[in-house]
Amino acid sequence: MVLALNTDASVRRQGKGDDRPINGLADRAAVAAALADVDLVTWFDEDTPAELIEQIKPDILVKGGDWPVEKIVGAEQTLARGGKVFSIPFLHQTSTTQTLAKIRQTERK
Repeated sequence: MVLALNTDASVRRQGKGDDRPINGLADRAAVAAALADVDLVTWFDEDTPAELIEQIKPDILVKGGDWPVEKIVGAEQTLARGGKVFSIPFLHQTSTTQTLAKIRQTERK
């Protein structure tokens, strides 16, 4: 399995704030690489992984459950090659944005 991560700059461009990501690319990559089923961790600095997906040409493309399959970048091309695309539901409804808001609220008290 190849796991692709946004670079820190790419994450910041997503508009979630200058304090994101909470964990830098090196730390996120180290955690991902430690997962037994991950064969390779890579990253992309663009706003989407479209170019990387076209280079890798995955048989299976997976994205988090907040993305419907038809909106997943690279889905159309992957399906056209005979691949499969999945939107995997979240098991736990956690939000970094909400967690940061709670921390900031506590700091103000």
